[in-house]
Amino acid sequence: MTRNSDLSPQTKAAQALHMLDRESGAVVPAMHSASTFARDENYELRDGFVYSRYGSPTTRQGEDVIAALEDADETLLFNSGMSATVAVVEALPVGAHVVAQSMMYHVGLNWLQRQAARGVIGLDAFEAGNLQALKAAIKPGKTKLVWIETPANGDWSVTDIVAAADMAHAAGAILMCDSTAAPPCTTRPLELGADISFHSATKYLNGHSDLTAGVLSARSALPVWEEIRNVRGFQGTTLPGFEAWLLIRGLRTLYIRYKTASDNAMQLAQHFEGADAIDCVLYPGLPSHAGHAIAARQMTGGYGGMMSLLVAGPKGRALAIAKACKVFIPATSLGGVESLIEHRMTVSGEGYGIPENLLRLSIGIEHVDDLIADLEQAIAQTA
Repeated sequence: MTRNSDLSPQTKAAQALHMLDRESGAVVPAMHSASTFARDENYELRDGFVYSRYGSPTTRQGEDVIAALEDADETLLFNSGMSATVAVVEALPVGAHVVAQSMMYHVGLNWLQRQAARGVIGLDAFEAGNLQALKAAIKPGKTKLVWIETPANGDWSVTDIVAAADMAHAAGAILMCDSTAAPPCTTRPLELGADISFHSATKYLNGHSDLTAGVLSARSALPVWEEIRNVRGFQGTTLPGFEAWLLIRGLRTLYIRYKTASDNAMQLAQHFEGADAIDCVLYPGLPSHAGHAIAARQMTGGYGGMMSLLVAGPKGRALAIAKACKVFIPATSLGGVESLIEHRMTVSGEGYGIPENLLRLSIGIEHVDDLIADLEQAIAQTA
């Protein structure tokens, strides 16, 4: 893929790599929904497209935009975040040892645990953000994949990507970084040493809560990359054309959406830090957060809109606050333009290290005063 290195990533995103329709001049890329593609007069493939299970022009356009933002040699789009992560593990040798965080996206962790129980992989977990625990979990010569998520879903623990990459590579393993909460407008895991950058593109990359998608980006020299592509083709989990078109639309506003969400979240975090009804505000942008110093190095474009509140008071108060909100929407996801509130234990269940009094907030692009007032009235109702 050709990328103009003279342009800023923000310009590349806003113009979707200056992708003008060659015939009409349309400034919005076309949406291709075809399932199959005709060969040319010499019976050769046109631009490599044969069947939509393997890719389409619209899917490739989305992949090219993200690759440019990630500074990757290649990006692959999948029909969900879980499809992407399944492809990575499926591409590993049978019995490969995997190291992952004990606090991460709970469905991903659950799936890893199921695979380990079936003997497909070996699995050891470490405390998110704890480099000593990570080092102890890695088995040199045996560990094939180290899977980190930073900031980590739940308490937003921050893992040092550079240090984690050094540990993984020293043991002969690859490092996959789930950077869903820190899109490439703020963090580029590949530049920090990760081998694979993963995103649930459902979240910040799309930003409009109207599609599910997953994305993997890597350097072309990664040995397992071709097998990951093969797995995607076998499983038929390539992102379809319409969803890819929606994703391209979302990417064009990524930078301004993320900045507004980050600014709102910082104001909200500062407002509620030290409040009587809140035991703790978990937000990497606050100096009080344990991972703040590392986040300041890795998240160069803002700390994002994800935070959690540990609610003071009796059991059940956190859930009651979520129910009492009128502006925050009680829904599961993150990274959209609308603000969401979630009683995380209700959604994830027990066994994932989530405290009963934790509320997960995804801060959107509304006026921050409305968000603060909504939480204040919900807290007052449950006093």
